[in-house]
Amino acid sequence: MNLATALAPHAQSRMLRVVIHKVHEIAAEVIRQTGRDKPADAALREVLKQVKDLAPFDATEIARTVFIYYRWHVWLRDERGVESKMRLALRLDERFRAGESNIPLAELRAKAVPAWTAEQMEVSDDWLRSLQRQPKLWLRAKRGTAESLAESLRLAGTLGPPGFSDALLYDGEEDLFKTPEFHAGEFEIQDIASQMVGLLCAPQPGETWWDTCAGEGGKTLHLSDLMQNKGLIWASDRAEWRLTKLKRRTGRAKVFNYRSAFWDGGAKLPTKTKFDGVLVDAPCSGIGTWQRNPQARWTTTENDVSELSEIQRKLLAHVAPGVKPGGKLIYSVCTLTRAETTEVVDDFNAKFAAEFEPMELPAIISVGQPTAATKMIWPQDLGGNGMFIAGWRRKKIV
Repeated sequence: MNLATALAPHAQSRMLRVVIHKVHEIAAEVIRQTGRDKPADAALREVLKQVKDLAPFDATEIARTVFIYYRWHVWLRDERGVESKMRLALRLDERFRAGESNIPLAELRAKAVPAWTAEQMEVSDDWLRSLQRQPKLWLRAKRGTAESLAESLRLAGTLGPPGFSDALLYDGEEDLFKTPEFHAGEFEIQDIASQMVGLLCAPQPGETWWDTCAGEGGKTLHLSDLMQNKGLIWASDRAEWRLTKLKRRTGRAKVFNYRSAFWDGGAKLPTKTKFDGVLVDAPCSGIGTWQRNPQARWTTTENDVSELSEIQRKLLAHVAPGVKPGGKLIYSVCTLTRAETTEVVDDFNAKFAAEFEPMELPAIISVGQPTAATKMIWPQDLGGNGMFIAGWRRKKIV
């Protein structure tokens, strides 16, 4: 409960105005500190650390206001001053939520994304509308516990779609990181599209897997849960600080079947182990996250896309020798450009046709073809991030 709603009714109106003013004041400071070299989420963390006695609800409102500002960024160019721009963004957002047709598609096409986007990917009306919606917050419960977790977190009717038995949609106001369920490792905050990656990997208990670009370990934790904490997962990254966070997360989640290793993405692999499965959740332009991270629309460049495409091709080529005969190679990126998705797949197919064959990915949901070697998941499909996933199987030695 925030301060305003805790007051007696006659005082609520005046106090609410004070709280809203404070929220907008802090949000404006976050925006002033945000730039290409400092993403909005980093600026948020820094500013909110300096604010004392801020209710979780108000912190959420500050973050929501900042992201609304960047969601409507181009519409604001004629306004003077951060506060004026922010108020216009909030009015535009309210108008859009009242009826999406209130913002003409022509405006969305001209203003919602950079012009270069249309040269790199399909820009559909449905995708543009999805970018202006408030993102959903997805949880992943420990395997088989979604219903009991929903009950303990007092979530009603929030189970994930068919095929996602461990997913929960969270629409509450509580700080999830402070809940006893989180500290007990009963759930992770993980977007539903990222959950799909783990499900399509389909690791089995007792297998050996490699999460090559593990980051802070979200997908490593999911693989371990699917493997019932049996077998072994190698988790590598090129940033030691991410592996340090991964260690803390695995400890809280009681994940024991993993080992971490530094890997810079080069041809020299961190181990000579041959794996039943290798996941390359590669660095990418992140266009699939533009609903959740709207500031990135205005900092990501077309040059970023081409540079990352080269990195992605090299990563796949470097890890290929680590896949054992009959093993899986899964490639995933939270982006939607052709250069980082289908063109990467075509390049790998051309270079490794003698060793790998495309692997049919199961039909978890009815998105695109029921079974195919690649899946392009759009934000409007699941209500999560955009994601591209491809799979191969190493040919067995005859």
